[in-house]
Amino acid sequence: MGSWLTSAILCLLSILVLVSWATSASVEESFLRCLSLRSNPSSPISAVVYSSNNPSYQSIYTSTIQNTRFLQSDTPKPLFVITPLNESHVQAAVICAKENGLEIRTRGGGHDYEGISYRAEVPFVIVDMSNLKTITVDIEDNSAWVQAGATLGELYYRIAEKSNVHGFPGGVCSTVGVSGFLGGGGYGYMLRKYGLGADHVIDAHMVDANGKILNRETMGEDLFWAIRGGGAASFGIILWWKVNLVPVPPVVTVFNPSRTIEEGGTKLVHRWQYIADKVDEDLFIRANLALTNTSSGGKTIKVTFRSLYLGTIDKLLPLMNKSFPELGLQREDCTEMSWIDAIKNIGGFPNSTIDVLLNRTLQDKRTYKVKSDYVKEPIPEFVFEGLWKRFLQMEIPVMNLNPYGGRMSEISESAIPFPHRKGNIYKIQYTVNWRQNGTQEIKRHINWIRELYKYMTPYVSKFPREAYLNYIDLDIGTNNKGNTSYLQASIWGHKYFKNNFDRLVYVKSKVDPGNFFRNEQSIPAVTAW
Repeated sequence: MGSWLTSAILCLLSILVLVSWATSASVEESFLRCLSLRSNPSSPISAVVYSSNNPSYQSIYTSTIQNTRFLQSDTPKPLFVITPLNESHVQAAVICAKENGLEIRTRGGGHDYEGISYRAEVPFVIVDMSNLKTITVDIEDNSAWVQAGATLGELYYRIAEKSNVHGFPGGVCSTVGVSGFLGGGGYGYMLRKYGLGADHVIDAHMVDANGKILNRETMGEDLFWAIRGGGAASFGIILWWKVNLVPVPPVVTVFNPSRTIEEGGTKLVHRWQYIADKVDEDLFIRANLALTNTSSGGKTIKVTFRSLYLGTIDKLLPLMNKSFPELGLQREDCTEMSWIDAIKNIGGFPNSTIDVLLNRTLQDKRTYKVKSDYVKEPIPEFVFEGLWKRFLQMEIPVMNLNPYGGRMSEISESAIPFPHRKGNIYKIQYTVNWRQNGTQEIKRHINWIRELYKYMTPYVSKFPREAYLNYIDLDIGTNNKGNTSYLQASIWGHKYFKNNFDRLVYVKSKVDPGNFFRNEQSIPAVTAW
């Protein structure tokens, strides 16, 4: 009897495996047939669809993955990677994925810190936008149309081709994708002068959950509001952004003085908190806290003030001597250059030509975990001393303290979904990097940064403890694999968006009621609103 039962169970399991395989195969075949039917003969989509059987699949799949934590063998991979060459390819991918019950993950630069633009726990396809990177700059109109697959470096380069007195308030890393950057708000070294990148978006084209192409007029102001800092991937696939350019002086000044804690770095960063958000809005002084080697072969902490001033050294020095004399900034600490040269200098390529901004593979891929906080009151000096002790436990810990104030304090919290405006002194980016992968190493480093985050709890924003969407952190809450309740999503939603979360849910429920565009931290659609 036992033998018969065992045989029956094994037979049933074999049938279930076969049914599962057949179902998966039929979904894949149905998806491909759908794409074929919707393909334009003059530009067949089949040429840009990669399945796991394709020799180029692995290289295409991993091409822009920046965090090697998600290059493990157990990371779920897509059924297909699609690299559209035109807008109709994007439309077909959306329509056919929806018809076949597949999720879509949209990838641009691949800098998504938690990898949700290229991994999922359910059957999915990646739409990789990297081929769609046209940029049209109109200096007379002070604007640019930017395709969603372009990088920030490419945008900066195209602006500089036309003018040395125009710029854009984008981020430090030139390989970051424009679309993800703007969709989450996006900040950089001109934050205090001009606000976020998303504050300068004036139009957009996108594909919605029905495969239709919408612009600002046809999508309506609610949806246009939502995609600028509310996580555009929750609402559709962006095709184009239109952005306003901003004026920059022909000469700017870069300075990066550093001090170890033995040289007074602790007191300097403590004092920095009292001036960082109050100095002239043309001045951005980021405090970078990192581990460094000593001359004796030991370890210590170095505080570096990575800074940009929109003006000359002659104008900068009196400002610094008045607001931050403790730093003792000297003329020889400063370098004058054009804005575009400052961009590549700050990005880590001071000796390269500006062509380096067109290189999409600049950074070495690394393994890391990131978290974020907002600070509204200066942190006591002893807290920094406690941080140093924790830093010495790790190989490559980093904290960046990014000052607010200036223009950021003038823009309403509800102007776009990004709410972190007036009242914030600075934002913290915590990062832990490591060289060797493997389950134990991943666990050790992630546990360390979680403990660091816990240590900082009394000294950062509260009710909610705020976080920055573009530093996505799945520790603060995730959705279910299916539809997520408002209550569950609000756990992380209010940290990113505060009171704007409710309006985002309203917009999502109206434009994507079936919750087609979803991920671990997408805005939920609710049936009763």
